[in-house]
Amino acid sequence: MACCRGAKRPVEFLLNQLSSGRQPRHGYSSWACRGNQVSAVKGVYSPISFVQSDFKFASGSLMFMRRFSVEVPASEQMNLIKQLRERTSAPIKDVKSSLVNCNWDIEAAQKDLRKRGVVLASKKSSRTAAEGLLAVAQNEKKAVVIELNCETDFVARNEIFQCLALSLARNALSIESSPQQLYMTSPLGTEILEGMKVSLDHPKLSGETTVQSAIAEVAAMVGENVKLRRGFVLSTSLHGVVSSYLHTSPQPGLGRIAGILSLEAENDVPLDALRSVGSSLAMHIVAAKPLFLSKELVSSEALESERDILKSQAETTGKSQMAIEKMVEGRLRKYLEEVVLLEQKFVVNDSINVKSLLNDLSKEVGSPVTIGKFFRMEVGEGIQRVEKSGASEVAAQAV
Repeated sequence: MACCRGAKRPVEFLLNQLSSGRQPRHGYSSWACRGNQVSAVKGVYSPISFVQSDFKFASGSLMFMRRFSVEVPASEQMNLIKQLRERTSAPIKDVKSSLVNCNWDIEAAQKDLRKRGVVLASKKSSRTAAEGLLAVAQNEKKAVVIELNCETDFVARNEIFQCLALSLARNALSIESSPQQLYMTSPLGTEILEGMKVSLDHPKLSGETTVQSAIAEVAAMVGENVKLRRGFVLSTSLHGVVSSYLHTSPQPGLGRIAGILSLEAENDVPLDALRSVGSSLAMHIVAAKPLFLSKELVSSEALESERDILKSQAETTGKSQMAIEKMVEGRLRKYLEEVVLLEQKFVVNDSINVKSLLNDLSKEVGSPVTIGKFFRMEVGEGIQRVEKSGASEVAAQAV
């Protein structure tokens, strides 16, 4: 009670000061004093924001002062949110949070978003990223394909995500191949790629930076886990060409399935003929899904495994052992025609197989032409996709 009576006079004094006309009509002020005095506060609603600072006096008392600044109107806030969203493509909640933390300074908020990008990306790194795109960059003697993953096909259609994928492929193409990598298919280590510099030709991205930083920045923008999963490089000889084909391609150099191969001639031949057939064969590889180049390259393990399966199937017919053996050998030949590239029916003209197509090409150019190497890649192959309930999916998106 004594404390309340002691506080009554300072409060009355403050009210008199505010009503005397010497205080601004709209404002907010506070005083805090040490000793026997009691703090007195009076607030009036107003469109004013403040920043607090401390002042000490010789008597040892502490007084809190606030310097005033005009608050940003609601219409201007929406305009700033829209501008920063267009600049960065970051989620709206992150855009607004950064603007508020930076007192609606758009330049400072943009820097804050970039700094927070690494943190936001690390939070999403545990999510399964099985969607995405393959990006291919090539010249006449070399081709590189990289797989950049995200969580949804919606993000895979995002122009910033696509720009990053193409930049990574072009960056990988510039890597000098070692002597061991020439004229062969080699994997590209992601740890090597992530540490390299990459130039991102997009107004919403930060220009030249490391691959790892660029991936983190894009992950923060799109709100999903973004991951550089793998890459491959294929080179050919002096008298050969590299050809590629991309299926489900949103723009040149990008797709969901890629077929790449090298055609090699023994002598100097017109390369245009090789390029024409090479493009058709790359499309054939995407459609026919070959596993081996020739019958001689089929592993003994694969043959024995298929033979056991075919024998078990044939034994259910109840036929004699001799008939079963004939059935197994016939089906094994059919299996080789399905998985061996040279034995497959050419998808453009199924009256011939790939081996016959190469023989015709060799006669046309006057030199033996062979397939050096080939490979086929598909987005997300081998990734175990985790099924989630609706509630868990919403919770994951909120992280």
